Amino acid sequence: MELQLHTGDIGNYLKNHDIKPSYQRMKIFQYLLDNHVHPTVDTIYKALCPEIPTLSKTTVYNTLNLFVEKKLVQVIVIEENETRYDLITHTHGHFKCNCCGTLFDVELNIDYSMSPELADCKIDEKHIYFKGLCKNCKGKQN
Repeated sequence: MELQLHTGDIGNYLKNHDIKPSYQRMKIFQYLLDNHVHPTVDTIYKALCPEIPTLSKTTVYNTLNLFVEKKLVQVIVIEENETRYDLITHTHGHFKCNCCGTLFDVELNIDYSMSPELADCKIDEKHIYFKGLCKNCKGKQN
C-alpha cells in the first residue's frame, strides 16, 4: 500500500499533518516518495545537495525526525550503525541481503491477537526483519 501523491500535493499533505511545508521539507518528502529504497540521512543529503546547496545533514536529520514524530515515516534499524527511513508506515517486514545490502519490503499476514504471549499487551510498534541472501545473490552462488 504505497502513498500516492502528486508533486503539487506535498505541501498540502504536510500542512494536513501539522508540518510547515518549507522547500527543503517538501524536497525531502518528494525524495522519499520517488525513491523507495529505505534511504539513510546521508543518502538523502547526497542526492539533494546538488539541487539544494544550502542543505545540511542536520536539516535532513531534523526533517526526518519531524516526519517520524508526525507518523508520516517510520524508522528502520536493522543494523545498529545504520538508521533508514520508510514512507510506508503500515505493518510490514523488511528483508536485507547480507551480500549486496539490498533492503526491501515484505508483506506479512500475521494475526498478533492469536499470540497468547501478547494477549494482555499494548503494542506500540512492530518491527520484523529478515536477513539472508536475496534471490539474485543466492542465484550467483549456485
